[in-house]
Amino acid sequence: MLIEEKLSRVKPQRDTALTVGVFDGVHRGHRSLIARLNQEAAAAGLDSGVVTFQHHPRLVLKAHSHITRLTSLQERITLLERAGVKHVVPLSFTPDVSQLSAREFVELLRRYLRMRALIIGPDFALGKARKGDTAALEALGQELGFTVEAVPPMVMNGEAISSTAIRKALAEGDIRKATEFLGRHFSLQGQVARGDSRGKTLGFPTANIVPEQGQALPADGVYAVRVYAGGEAHRAVANIGLRPTFGSEERLLEVHLLGFDGDLYGQEIEVEFIDRLRDEVRFSDAEQLKVQVMKDIEQAGAILER
Repeated sequence: MLIEEKLSRVKPQRDTALTVGVFDGVHRGHRSLIARLNQEAAAAGLDSGVVTFQHHPRLVLKAHSHITRLTSLQERITLLERAGVKHVVPLSFTPDVSQLSAREFVELLRRYLRMRALIIGPDFALGKARKGDTAALEALGQELGFTVEAVPPMVMNGEAISSTAIRKALAEGDIRKATEFLGRHFSLQGQVARGDSRGKTLGFPTANIVPEQGQALPADGVYAVRVYAGGEAHRAVANIGLRPTFGSEERLLEVHLLGFDGDLYGQEIEVEFIDRLRDEVRFSDAEQLKVQVMKDIEQAGAILER
């Protein structure tokens, strides 16, 4: 099977303590679990490892599911490595993988990754029909020679931190909650594409970003953002939406970099969302829009200066 081929490439030099999941966003809850993983690994003389699925299993298990992504696979790997994980093992969750029993899956982890400890999050289950819950995994651990520890969820303001909660906050335009739960500002990457130059005509040239397919986006509106391009950080204002003043039917992400007059066309840039300024609204004419954009720029500048 392809999963065995991928696992066989890792070749850890020591036994490992592992955790398994998607870890989309690598948010505060994930990092708390990983901190416990690293602690257990260090205490037992093991290497730490994360087995992360490239796509959410629900996209395979439930036809027509639509789950947006907080981070790309490469961003996820980078964040996990920064959290101190020794081995990050990305796997594709395929129909074949979905048919593996919990026993078959952990036997693969024992055989190829030398797993001696398994750290899991709340409501964790693996294997066909999710039969590998905590109790089942503990029984398998006693038989196969690995320990199992379940880590409770991290709670903030009475709510458990989760990727689902962060996606919901973004969809509602609640950037501050998303920032709190992530433990950093939400950001996305995309290539700058040619636009219709309408912003430039108004005196506010914008870069039009094409996020990767499936990327989570904040709710339509105007935001204070930072843009990272060419190794430099720029203060900027972003608009997400249909540009109702001009009757557009295509949802766009546009950014206007404050005090910047260069050309970013074709570049891959990162947009980091700092705060929400307002909803997207329809103006009676371009002049009213121009007045509001000037106010947005002033407000965003003040926020970013702080």
